[in-house]
Amino acid sequence: MHDIRSIRENPHAFDAALARRCDAPVSSDLLNLDEARRAKILAAETAQAEQNKASKDVGAAKGRGDEDEFQRLRALVAEKKAEIAKVQDEAKSLDALLTDALARIPNLPADDVPEGTDESDNVEVTRWGTPRAFDFTPKEHFEIKGVAASMDFETAAKTSGSRFVMLKGPVARIHRALAQFMIDTHVDQNGLLEVNSPVLVRDEAMYGTDKLPKFGEDSYRTEEGMWLVPTSEVPLTFSVAGDVLDEAALPIRLTAHTLCFRSEAGSAGRDTSGMLRQHQFEKVEMVSVTHPDESDAEQKRMLRCAEGILEALDIPYRTVILCTGDMGFGARRTYDIEAWVPGQNTFREISSVSTTGDFQARRMNARFKPSEGGKPQFVHTLNGSGLAVGRCLIAVLENGQQVDGSVTLPAALAPYLGGKTTLTADGALA
Repeated sequence: MHDIRSIRENPHAFDAALARRCDAPVSSDLLNLDEARRAKILAAETAQAEQNKASKDVGAAKGRGDEDEFQRLRALVAEKKAEIAKVQDEAKSLDALLTDALARIPNLPADDVPEGTDESDNVEVTRWGTPRAFDFTPKEHFEIKGVAASMDFETAAKTSGSRFVMLKGPVARIHRALAQFMIDTHVDQNGLLEVNSPVLVRDEAMYGTDKLPKFGEDSYRTEEGMWLVPTSEVPLTFSVAGDVLDEAALPIRLTAHTLCFRSEAGSAGRDTSGMLRQHQFEKVEMVSVTHPDESDAEQKRMLRCAEGILEALDIPYRTVILCTGDMGFGARRTYDIEAWVPGQNTFREISSVSTTGDFQARRMNARFKPSEGGKPQFVHTLNGSGLAVGRCLIAVLENGQQVDGSVTLPAALAPYLGGKTTLTADGALA
């Protein structure tokens, strides 16, 4: 959510920042709404003052026996009361229109975000690891002999439709092991607090984390009006909604492993094979709530937490900073981590780490009390995948595949697999 006061102070800078995201200028429309709203508020205040004066004069007229003046003033009081109610309703309607308009405008990009229109303009920041040189043509995850029997798309389609999968046996266990390894690493090594969070949330939580009103079609809603979370960013971030935190309590660092649900609106025909793009998936999420002065450093810290998972699993990756035209709606700056998937001979996104500045905090009124005193200030919020579990499974299976259809598994997973280090060509752990 944007602050209308800052738009009033520098509308040209606001429009220029939006233009970097390829969005049309909107400050003029916003300021016209704001001016009309403030005019109605002033009219209500003026009418209230006139009503108060007339109410006081009514008693005086009654006391001196001036019946004509008494009746005139009584009529004036009633007239002003009706006028106040009408103007206040008009001000409320204009305020709702302004709030809705502000809620539909994306966050402004940080100054260091590269300009561009789509993913082709993203800029590589770093690269880790060397993709393995195969002496055979590597397969995609669902084609690997030892995997195929445990990755059941047909039964999932029978029960749920397209873009679902049933993982069975050893592959299901490897998937679970990855999630456990990620959570343990974030808690034991990275200092995050584990949370078992709800996957059903209210409108307020979706709105506060910028998923509503603009992107409701991307998520699933129940008949009772609850939303299935697109990511646990929603409940973790909204956990501080309406709070005034002590500055000493910052930063707050949280992590959760949850099911996530996305309708994948607009992705028809994309990544239809395998389990790369699913309606239901699992993710280990990281959320930080910080002091504004610390949010940029916190984003780099979170990025290293996510990158460290891939390094521990020995998965080559590259990190890119997204250009202005490819960033998400609420992001001020986003880094994507892309894991190497040899079956497609390319890098694919496995994590996004974003800072929203005070964009979400304004929507959900999350603030902190400065330790030196003064008015409460808005916190900054950040979120990042640490990592997408299903996509990490894809990377593990494809990078570890062998010519006979078996898969060599990362040593980091052995403690979670009973010491087993191989998925055999027959689909067993050994």
